[in-house]
Amino acid sequence: MAPRRIVIQAHAKLNLGLRVVGRRPDGFHDVRTIYQSIALTDRLTVVARPGPFALRCSDPALPTDRRNLIHQAAARATRAAGRGALRGLSVDLDKQIPAEAGLGGGSADAAAMLRALARIWPGELDASTCRRVAARLGADVPFFLLGGTALGLGLGDELFPLVDLPRHWAVLLVPEFGVPTAGAYAWYDRAPRRVRRAGARRPLASRGGALSSVVELTNDLEPAVAAKHPEIRRMLAGLRRAGAAQPAMTGSGSCVFGLFPRRREAAKAAAMLRAGPWRVIVARTLARSETV
Repeated sequence: MAPRRIVIQAHAKLNLGLRVVGRRPDGFHDVRTIYQSIALTDRLTVVARPGPFALRCSDPALPTDRRNLIHQAAARATRAAGRGALRGLSVDLDKQIPAEAGLGGGSADAAAMLRALARIWPGELDASTCRRVAARLGADVPFFLLGGTALGLGLGDELFPLVDLPRHWAVLLVPEFGVPTAGAYAWYDRAPRRVRRAGARRPLASRGGALSSVVELTNDLEPAVAAKHPEIRRMLAGLRRAGAAQPAMTGSGSCVFGLFPRRREAAKAAAMLRAGPWRVIVARTLARSETV
């Protein structure tokens, strides 16, 4: 018998580098990025029961109507499964991933909703259908069905699984402001060339040598976002003082992070940084097998 109640985790992501490699005719940008899952999670409780669709969220600032990607994922999945109008489901979202921080919280929630419905409706919503629905919801939603470490090309939705990054601990700094993705790309487009090129860095390395030849902690959006929000620079400087070799912004911001090979080093850095005017989160990287 199919389960009537599913509790499922939605894992956040980091971008271990984000390069803007071109502008598309439709106005969107082609990118090259390395996605990395981390152990910072939202939790969805999905119940199949009679009645209209209902979504409740622990964060009252987030919408629970059609603007929420969980709602959109459920509606598209219902149609893809041939079930007609969206009804017969309730969802409770325990929100821990900060919004508009570049951590992919909304996209992760949407992917988790698809995974939950595939278990509630076995045989009606297969993996290929979930991937097709995910691609229509947003460029990085498909990654959250995959997890682990992956190369993203195109809009970020052309995925190539990579060998999982060796376990690291990420110290995240989240300011009080958020950065909408569209805003970050618009600032990038309008920024002078000298600003766009201000964030170049060397490939990521740690004690024992380079972690991967494809991991390069360069975020092309970072200089333009920092020009609008100087707090980004202060957070990066704080992480350097705390021992992070190459701190960077994830996605379109506003979160910045530093990677540490050992938990005790990350904990020490986090303790130093908690005096600042930002939220400090420590989360380890996850292998693909830990995100399923």
